[in-house]
Amino acid sequence: MEHSLGGHYGRGLNRFGSDLYCRAMRLTNKADPHPLSFRAVKPPKPQPTLAGVHHSLPVLALMAAWRPIPLLASIAARRPILVMAAAAALSVVTLPTTAAAQGATVQPRADGVASSAAASADANTIDNREAATPRLSPCQLEHPQRLTVVAAECGELTVPENSAQPNGRQLHLAFARVPAISRRKHPDPLFVLAGGPGMAATTFYATVAPVFGRIHRDRDIILLDQRGTGGSNPLNCPGGDETDYRATDNDIAAEARSCLEKLSAKADVAQYTTSVAVNDLEHLRQVLGYEHINMYGVSYGTRVAQQYLRRFPDHTRALILDGVVPPELTLGAGMALDAEHALDRILARCALETDCRNRFGDPTQDYHDLWQSLQAHGVPVIVANPTTGESTHFEFTRFHLATVLRLSIYSTEQTALLPLLLHEAHESKDYSRLASQFLLLTHAYTDAVAVGMNNTVACTEDIAFYDAKTTDRSKLENTFLGTAQLDGLLAICKIWPRGPIDADFHAPVHSAVPVLLLSGSDDPITPPAYADQARRGLTDSLHIVLKDFGHGQLAAPCMDRVMEQFINRASVKGLDTSCTRNDQPMPFFISLNGPPP
Repeated sequence: MEHSLGGHYGRGLNRFGSDLYCRAMRLTNKADPHPLSFRAVKPPKPQPTLAGVHHSLPVLALMAAWRPIPLLASIAARRPILVMAAAAALSVVTLPTTAAAQGATVQPRADGVASSAAASADANTIDNREAATPRLSPCQLEHPQRLTVVAAECGELTVPENSAQPNGRQLHLAFARVPAISRRKHPDPLFVLAGGPGMAATTFYATVAPVFGRIHRDRDIILLDQRGTGGSNPLNCPGGDETDYRATDNDIAAEARSCLEKLSAKADVAQYTTSVAVNDLEHLRQVLGYEHINMYGVSYGTRVAQQYLRRFPDHTRALILDGVVPPELTLGAGMALDAEHALDRILARCALETDCRNRFGDPTQDYHDLWQSLQAHGVPVIVANPTTGESTHFEFTRFHLATVLRLSIYSTEQTALLPLLLHEAHESKDYSRLASQFLLLTHAYTDAVAVGMNNTVACTEDIAFYDAKTTDRSKLENTFLGTAQLDGLLAICKIWPRGPIDADFHAPVHSAVPVLLLSGSDDPITPPAYADQARRGLTDSLHIVLKDFGHGQLAAPCMDRVMEQFINRASVKGLDTSCTRNDQPMPFFISLNGPPP
């Protein structure tokens, strides 16, 4: 079953300027964009805690892309956006417009259990050694902008970093349970999986909790910061000047090598792959005593969810996959082409709308003219930094434009501004607004992803399977992303260790478990065709496509009702999705005052 749906203006403005879910994607020519480490969990305050925050969503963050090319990963202009484009999944998460506090998740210690998980271990025989339930303590999950807090119970799951060395380094994986509101709750919780790869589940949930309000009424919400993220031994490294896009491949490799050397003091970075992390999820299910679980995964999180389904089908009740990365896909060269196609569709839509066409003419021509001009030379700009107010001087180049385009097309809110920004820069030759947008977007995405973990996933699960013979570099060079992102990732992965990966990792998943797949028709990183591919082996599935929407549909109007209905039924049969037919993207702005009346 598949619906290709239209939509109604509505989804919450995402903010970092306005981006939806945190597309943690940041075009950067540095091997390491300031890694994220939001203080997502904090000890309870003396005042009463909130049992559930149901405010309107101020920001949606879809962390999107992960590195090998999203699924979160690295996009980049001359610095691979190590934060979003990677292997395949984008993630939805809310990003702040101001710098987030550095620091791992803060929470009381809890008794943990040893994990025997290993990518090579039998999927159905995870060691369940006398696992006492970890001690849970009251805590609060705090929005990165400190807009809201969510009352929760926090604990730690202790597992060996390397399952082949059970007495070696131990990891204390941070997790949180947001107890169901109802006293007669259902026995099967919802595990929420963030994107990136590299975003913490606790941080993600704190930004989007209201969207899960309906499900949370009757089910526990479980959040495990995947190893290498958030409060689970985060693999963070400092980044460089976000405006400097002059790094060569050698510079990128040198920075990655420096990051690797720093992290080696506290981690064997090879042990932070999806195959290993999936076993951590299974351990947590066991120690918390749940027989069956439901999962919501966005972007890279869809990869994790599908691998869990493959390994542990008997304990998987239902899945929601948002911005789908099919198991067979390895992200890499195709990301630049997918992004270009999404941009083409967006600009063509403007040209077909009367108000947008009358105001801007042909926005595609504006885009091409600007691109050609910046190909020839950069333009010096002086702008007030939109987050600090400080005067910022830098040369605005095609790489900076690529970053603005890349981050803007993830969400309909940012997309609504593109024709206006491109046209004004083209007509006036004044790049200050584009430069300000660049600073705003990159700041919003800064620190959203643990770069080291992202590198491990991208290099092991995506770039390791890259075949240069199948890549037409001439096609890539005709896109706004070009070959820079791919070349940067290849440079990093030449020196970054690869970790454990299941032998069938990239094989199709075949299952009768109910699966709801969500896509936006203009998704630049996980287009609807990817969900169609994943769905071939899913016999009880439904694919909802929101027309003219981008990456991550979590905050689309009425999607919370559809998800609640699906999780309650654990079936797509008879699922009422009619409300989504009214969903429409935000209209294009024809001036700084907004869309036409």
